[in-house]
Amino acid sequence: MTSATAHDYAWIRSSPLLRYALETGYTLTLVRGVAPTEVLRVMQAEPQGTCTGADALIERRDELLDPADYWDESFIAGAFTVPGEGGDWTLVLHVGDGGMGMQPRFLEALSAGGRAVVHSSNGGKPMHFFHWYEDGVLRTTFEWPTARDGSTPDALNSVMREVGFQLADDEGETSGRVDTKAAVFALAERLTGVRVTEELLRDAEYQLGHVPEEPAEEWTSIVIDITDAHGERFYKEVTRDEVEGAMARARAEAEEPIVIRGPSSPAP
Repeated sequence: MTSATAHDYAWIRSSPLLRYALETGYTLTLVRGVAPTEVLRVMQAEPQGTCTGADALIERRDELLDPADYWDESFIAGAFTVPGEGGDWTLVLHVGDGGMGMQPRFLEALSAGGRAVVHSSNGGKPMHFFHWYEDGVLRTTFEWPTARDGSTPDALNSVMREVGFQLADDEGETSGRVDTKAAVFALAERLTGVRVTEELLRDAEYQLGHVPEEPAEEWTSIVIDITDAHGERFYKEVTRDEVEGAMARARAEAEEPIVIRGPSSPAP
């Protein structure tokens, strides 16, 4: 395991590439022992050739995606091989369009018999996430370092403190000041042995893939579950038939002609 700390990733705050990635969203994934072409295949990506450097990756994204289609959640991913702990790793980078593109089902498949580490941001909101998968299982995940989840949420606590996260004793908040994004980069390096640098991302030869948007899931009902400030709870499950029936009635009422009655018109 490397000795990386948040200090080693202070460069991300002066990097034009990382500034753009944090503003528009990004996902950076590291997968052990799986070649870039196989990673893109598991992601169901349509091959789009290659390009050199992250700037070219962003340009290809702009060329291949319709900027006017705000509802299209497909994305362009770039992948390349990089040495790390235990052998070769594949680094997958997706920049722009809100990030958050690596689905759990991809990570479960890609980490089967190995390891996958992911960190991401959805851009200006902002929401930042970290995920560590081992043998197909989500071991540790968090948005805030003191609110962890997964099958072993506390397995990385000592390493997290070493890279710079200052976890409060009561786990209620992070004490002190630390660049949490730099600390996340360092935590990913501790788990993979891969040192991410601006030069690495800038000069790499990326294999490109167009990952389609996730199909919409069929639904049968929705649940309304609201608790007000006084602790009063309202809970109701509404079936799909009830929702569609209400929508049909609303459309029918909206299409009815508007009748304007004068003062002498008889009451309805």
